[in-house]
Amino acid sequence: MNEASQNSAVAPAPTPACSPAPRRGGVFSWLRDLIISAAVSVFIIIFVYQPVKVEGTSMMPGLDDQERIFINKFVYRWEPIERGDVVVFRYPGDPTKSYIKRVVGLAGDHIRIEEGRVYVNGEQLDEPYVLGYFRDDRTYPEITVPPQSYFVLGDHRNMSSDSREFGSIPQSSVYGKAVFVYWPFDKAGKLH
Repeated sequence: MNEASQNSAVAPAPTPACSPAPRRGGVFSWLRDLIISAAVSVFIIIFVYQPVKVEGTSMMPGLDDQERIFINKFVYRWEPIERGDVVVFRYPGDPTKSYIKRVVGLAGDHIRIEEGRVYVNGEQLDEPYVLGYFRDDRTYPEITVPPQSYFVLGDHRNMSSDSREFGSIPQSSVYGKAVFVYWPFDKAGKLH
């Protein structure tokens, strides 16, 4: 009986499931997945969605200073820019700077502003995104938006540098549509 116990004790131990070679393969697999994930992220950021930090108060109350948003850089390849879209564009006075504003006039539209009320083609524009205390009483003479251009305004009308100052913006300067707030978390959600 003792002999049998000793024989059992000397029986070879089972081979472990992991050997050093597959372990290196696991590291390689992890590294490969990391590189692929980084490449996909870079592709999405460069060609589709880009995180942007809002600087300034010209789009209040919809967007506050220092909020973080995603812009869709690809959407305007498939659909036209529409009145009401919040767009990011290169500032005409300095293309190294980007501005974010709301489109109120499309190419060919007749725009005029009387005591803060915006008229597009003779009809007052309904602007529920501009709250009463963000309105101003400025008047702007009627203009026709040039071809392939847009007339843009900030939602905080009395604190915005926009088309009333620098004129219509060319379509070629628009590089994204603001679509989603991701920071701060309590304001996270789709932009309107």
